[in-house]
Amino acid sequence: MMLRYLFFLFTPMLLIGCHYERAFVFPNTGIEISKVESSFHVDYSMIEKNGNLYIVFYNSLHQMTLATVDLKTGKCEYEILPSDIEWDSHNYVTMAFDKEGYLHVAGNMHAVPLVYFRSSEPYTIHGMKKISHMTGIDENKVTYPIFMESPDGELIFHYRSGGSGNGFEIYNIYNIKEQKWRRLLDKPLIDGVGKRNAYMQGPILGTDGYYHLIWVWRDTPDCSTNHTLSYARSKDLIQWESISGKKTDLPITFDKIDFYVDPTPVKGGLFNPGIKLGFDSNGYPIIGYHKYDEHGYNQLFMARYEKDGWYRKQLTNWEYRWQFEGSGSMKIELDIFTPKVIGEGKMFFGYKHVKEGSGEIIFQERTFEIIGKREISSVYPEKYDQVESSYPGMQSHVIVVGDYLLRWEALPANRDQKIQGPLPAPSRLMLYKWK
Repeated sequence: MMLRYLFFLFTPMLLIGCHYERAFVFPNTGIEISKVESSFHVDYSMIEKNGNLYIVFYNSLHQMTLATVDLKTGKCEYEILPSDIEWDSHNYVTMAFDKEGYLHVAGNMHAVPLVYFRSSEPYTIHGMKKISHMTGIDENKVTYPIFMESPDGELIFHYRSGGSGNGFEIYNIYNIKEQKWRRLLDKPLIDGVGKRNAYMQGPILGTDGYYHLIWVWRDTPDCSTNHTLSYARSKDLIQWESISGKKTDLPITFDKIDFYVDPTPVKGGLFNPGIKLGFDSNGYPIIGYHKYDEHGYNQLFMARYEKDGWYRKQLTNWEYRWQFEGSGSMKIELDIFTPKVIGEGKMFFGYKHVKEGSGEIIFQERTFEIIGKREISSVYPEKYDQVESSYPGMQSHVIVVGDYLLRWEALPANRDQKIQGPLPAPSRLMLYKWK
């Protein structure tokens, strides 16, 4: 792949690296940022900052690549980083800016040593430095990197150390003046003590000033050993408590039952991507998830805390069992979305089901009484979900940041293995101004 390439539109003016020689008008047809691998899905990242879009992705040669698009001129710049992905859908890429504008990038990790880059100057992708360690401790088996902010706006890096069924969570905080990382917590936040690990969503900062965190426990690399939906919260990411306000020493371990939301057993149908944390109109946490019912069918559930404990209600009565098991990323037969407020005491919970199709269940936020169902809504036009490729099984993937939409196509995850037979052609990574 050329690091910089020519991009043509039906216009008398030539673009070099997406750069107009006259006043830039974002084309309705979008801008092709790159060609990317389409034989498996892995997540990318995009940030809008100071009139630029920053994008990190893997190109068609599987190379981790940074791109910027100047939204005033249309100029595109690229930087290939020394990290190549194979076929593992866990190995997404993520990035964030610190307070001084330095770019931090991490990714391409699934129980491997830390892969981390930092820019040498503010707001640039050029001259990225590969940094071999942050603290140098528990960085040899890293998975699920997440950048987030502390209550004071400081940069935090969160990841799992260890493997599936045997790991714990690490939180580092960045000192801008010293350009060094240190531990935010002197102990793991959640620890399976060698017997299990937590698969988490969050922490997410709510309007109530708390960081909210949900997770399921898993006993082995086999995803069917997920169990026990749990919840915790914190004001400062350091002192943690149950939803009833009971404080705890760290780490949070499986024996601390005050954090249980739904004690679903092993092989009870809890799926680690199938838990979603939302908030009602008062900012109170609501948890949507799916598990097996008493007949062994996958059903949607909602949970909220009341004075006497967690109130849980089944929302569906489907007659289909998705028998998920084993290790590695897999094709999803039941996907769910974050519960969200409609207004007037109503919320909706969206899903995509291999047999039942797609939809949103509308319910009363206090009682979970079902009011009705509607077609699944989207924040962007449906045309961006339409697949262009003729290769069977291809799916569209979209990232929306403000007025801009990043789109590409890829096959579903394949247990983190290369598919057999002919590979699909690389997909176009397209950038649109959609509103």
